[in-house]
Amino acid sequence: MAESPRPATGPPAGASAGAWEQLLAGRVDPAAEPELVERYGPLVAHRGPLVIAQLGQSLDGFIASRTGHAEYVTGPEDREHLHRLRALVDAVLVGVGTVAADDCRLTVRAVPGPHPTRVVLDPSARAPAGSAVLTDGAAPTVWVVGSGAPVPARLAPHVDVLRVPAPPHRLNPHEVLTALARRGLGRVLVEGGGRTVSSFLEAGALHRLYLTTAPMLIGDGVPGIRFRGAEHLSGALRAPARRFPLGDDLCTELTFRA
Repeated sequence: MAESPRPATGPPAGASAGAWEQLLAGRVDPAAEPELVERYGPLVAHRGPLVIAQLGQSLDGFIASRTGHAEYVTGPEDREHLHRLRALVDAVLVGVGTVAADDCRLTVRAVPGPHPTRVVLDPSARAPAGSAVLTDGAAPTVWVVGSGAPVPARLAPHVDVLRVPAPPHRLNPHEVLTALARRGLGRVLVEGGGRTVSSFLEAGALHRLYLTTAPMLIGDGVPGIRFRGAEHLSGALRAPARRFPLGDDLCTELTFRA
């Protein structure tokens, strides 16, 4: 049986106190705690733009129940892993559906580290006015909307509106990434939901994908990865993979571009 939820803070058991701090500072020390260095060292060492994605799902491929309930599909170790990824990027990106369903904060809380800029893809500008990312001021928020989408005249000081062409009501991942890079946000974590991650995957915009599966069967619900696949398995998307346990869950890291 799965363990009861528990807080996950700081490095894994046995980690040196300085290993994570060195990674946050952009240094990869081979002599430091191997679990952290092996897992996150490639991200720190990467030069140039970096686009990664993360999803947690059940064994049968769902990220939430049919009602949208998602607390929690994966366990605290996966949430800690997610917060480490947030701390290592410039921006964390979600679709407006995730904001509407979860009222997510998208900050770093489970581990030490800086909050990334929060990016909300919202072609029709329908994000709830009271959502945390638009009101709490905890971190800068870039609200990416379609060229003609109406937005409130007055927004909180931490919210910046970025207009990108969106025909028909769908933002192009490469155009979004180019616009973010112009703002100095070259290291991006695409966090959710399933449609948003799938769109970046299908567009060939991802360097890496972290897909964590929990020993759980939901049966019906909100799907995770979905895209127009090949008619024959010979054309299925394959990539070099690493796997590592996160408590009762198993994370598979796929590297599409080193």
